[in-house]
Amino acid sequence: MADLVMGAMSSLIPKLGELLKEEYNLQAGVKKCVRSLTMELEGAQAALRKVGQVPWDQLDEQVKFWAREVRESSYDMEDVLDTFLVRVQGRDFAEKNSSLKRLGKKMTNLFEKSKARRKINVDVKDIMSHLDEVTERCRRYKVDHIVARPATTPMVDPRLGAMYNKVKNLVGIDKSSNELMSILQSQQGGDVPNAKMKIVAVVGVGGLGKTTLAKAVYDKLKGDFDCSAFVAVGRNPDLKKVIKMILIGLDKERYMKFNFAQYDEIYQFIDELKDFNLKNKRNFIVIDDIWEIQSWDTIKLAFDDDNNCGCRIIITTRILEVASKASEVYKLQPLPSDSSRELFYTRISGDEGRHVYNEPDEISDKILKRCGGIPLAIITMASLLVGKPRYKWCELYRSIGFEGKDNNDAENTIMRILSFSYYDLTSHLRTCLLYLSAFLEDTVIPKDALVWKWVAEGFVEEEQGIWLFEIGQGYFNDLINRSLIQAVQSRFDDTIIGCRVHDMVLDFIRSMSCEETFLTVLENDQGKTLQTNVRRLAQHNRTMGHTHLATHFNVMPKVRSFIAQVCVKEMWAPLSCFPLLRVLAIENCNRTDGCSICIEYLGNLFHLRYLSLRGTHIDKIPKEVGALRFLQTLDLEKSFIVETPSSCSFPIQLVCLRITFDDLQPADASVGWLERLTSLEELSLAVDPCQYTPMRWAAKELGSLRELRVLNVSILYDDEEESERDLDKSLRHLHKLQHLEIHWHRMGIYYIPYETTWHGLVLPCQLRHLTIYGVRFSKLPPWINPSCLPNLDLLPQHFPCRHERGGPENPRQAAGAPFS
Repeated sequence: MADLVMGAMSSLIPKLGELLKEEYNLQAGVKKCVRSLTMELEGAQAALRKVGQVPWDQLDEQVKFWAREVRESSYDMEDVLDTFLVRVQGRDFAEKNSSLKRLGKKMTNLFEKSKARRKINVDVKDIMSHLDEVTERCRRYKVDHIVARPATTPMVDPRLGAMYNKVKNLVGIDKSSNELMSILQSQQGGDVPNAKMKIVAVVGVGGLGKTTLAKAVYDKLKGDFDCSAFVAVGRNPDLKKVIKMILIGLDKERYMKFNFAQYDEIYQFIDELKDFNLKNKRNFIVIDDIWEIQSWDTIKLAFDDDNNCGCRIIITTRILEVASKASEVYKLQPLPSDSSRELFYTRISGDEGRHVYNEPDEISDKILKRCGGIPLAIITMASLLVGKPRYKWCELYRSIGFEGKDNNDAENTIMRILSFSYYDLTSHLRTCLLYLSAFLEDTVIPKDALVWKWVAEGFVEEEQGIWLFEIGQGYFNDLINRSLIQAVQSRFDDTIIGCRVHDMVLDFIRSMSCEETFLTVLENDQGKTLQTNVRRLAQHNRTMGHTHLATHFNVMPKVRSFIAQVCVKEMWAPLSCFPLLRVLAIENCNRTDGCSICIEYLGNLFHLRYLSLRGTHIDKIPKEVGALRFLQTLDLEKSFIVETPSSCSFPIQLVCLRITFDDLQPADASVGWLERLTSLEELSLAVDPCQYTPMRWAAKELGSLRELRVLNVSILYDDEEESERDLDKSLRHLHKLQHLEIHWHRMGIYYIPYETTWHGLVLPCQLRHLTIYGVRFSKLPPWINPSCLPNLDLLPQHFPCRHERGGPENPRQAAGAPFS
């Protein structure tokens, strides 16, 4: 298990044990070195565990230096061992060679293995020599005498979902939302003819709830306008993307299909928005989190002050100079003391907290005074106190450093609370939290994809008898429970599908990540000096050419994780620069010419565990994927796949596969590739219902996937009884299935559900979540029975056809209903 302080130590020690096996044929002297090395690392691991329990800013500089050196050495050692194991074990090739070619390849492999053994002999001795030096420093720095702070075990709050619902509707928001709506509707607002456009700025310190207020008002008023849009700008904005998202929000039908690739300059995007604003429609737009006057001045060029349709724009900002550019300014005030107390106790005790929050309490008064009415500070502080006895509150108050301090600066207070919350986490949760610094500001981070990344990185610690993904999901829930990340729920039911990171929390974890060289972020084509020991790299909103990329990345041969989001490439980076990659995510990226992206040297990434090309135009599945022997997760959702998979397209050890087919004809569907993937635990076979005929054969092959826990599949029913029979037969074999989502489609019909009871269907008894789209139930089917499905908490309910009044616009807008 990888760890911020421990590095790769926990996974390295078992791998050293692997080297002692007879099959690797190491020399006796090398085996002795390996045994000695293992014992030294176990001692270092124990010392590092103590270091990890002490806040980083309280450690002696020499101890920090030692810990960094051991951590980096552990990564280097693991890289050496992994490379050796890959070379000795060899690689499986799908192609059929002639006997002469096979003989030649076998001789080559023997030669390569011999070279690998000689090299590992030298490398192990070098590692041992280096570790001797590090161990001597450990003795000199007296690391073993560090006094460890008692570790706290994070509590998973069983009321997590309910608490989130209470806290997200921040106490005291009714008063401020009514005041803001009054400002928006005043002075020729509403339906008054020739009403002028009005821009209202909501200004306040970070963590005060500006975004929450703006979203609450937006949800209440957007129905009164012809068009509406809610977009976030952020600290390092891509203004072209901001205006593009405004256009998509205002007219989704037109601008989701619009060719924005034809626009190179910002003024072209501005002109497009200006033209839209001249169509005499009443628009309501929220532009959230503006940091710079220049950014707002540029965006504002698209809005004509002479618009007489009564358009309304809300901007939110921390910067008073930005707010002063608006027609009116609404200064959001901190919560008053009674609302602060209500929010504080509601977070700690749930509904029952509302009945006790008026009781006098000296320590809670001190804590709330320090929080200064800032909701983020109150919620985060209260999250630290959940489950702790009252006598611990005073101790915690002093530990954070509030005692005797007169500094009431809100942002310093929040950062101090966040720092304490961070060190109150166990080491694996700290690592998982820091990993969130790799993602774009103000975006939803999908929960499932994040957890699989944690698994691939080795952050999730195995527990006997528990599904690894489920353990990682517990980590995710822990971070929500501590209010360090904000849960995002599905629009259709109460399921938590992802998270957001508050910008102040993001600032904090990025500063921590930078200090410890945990992860490096490159944004918006900014120049940045990169170190050679970068292990994890993220790119956001960058446009780079092939030559520049090669020069840029050749200095980072140790990169293990590379995440690129919303980037434009002339060509893709040569992945040969990253031979040690474990995680590769190229998400929502495009080429400047709009064509599909070519992924080079993918087959050389021998160590790859996680590959995501989600939202990136690639047309066909890269052939090299089949040769990736350690690949666990392959995410090809919304990647415009138009070519049929072959029987060797996917490595058989895959654990998670998500794929969206686009415009693939029924005759193109290759039968047989799916049933080979018998290790799959999660499978999503999605389709574009407008362009693609779903897989009629999928229902037959699913029965081979006995390890499935999560299944999301689109199936064609041109023959209703046959399709149901095939699906029923397959589901009877999926005894471990916990989450089932089925999308039924008919040939050439977008979405008209048929009525059925499915009398013969038998569902796995472990099922927890069930949703079926494209089917109408007039009554509860007999196969949904509490005695047969004791764990089921969501089940399908009737949902109207698209043409019915108030019906959803697509099949994914149907909701599940609680099982009662």
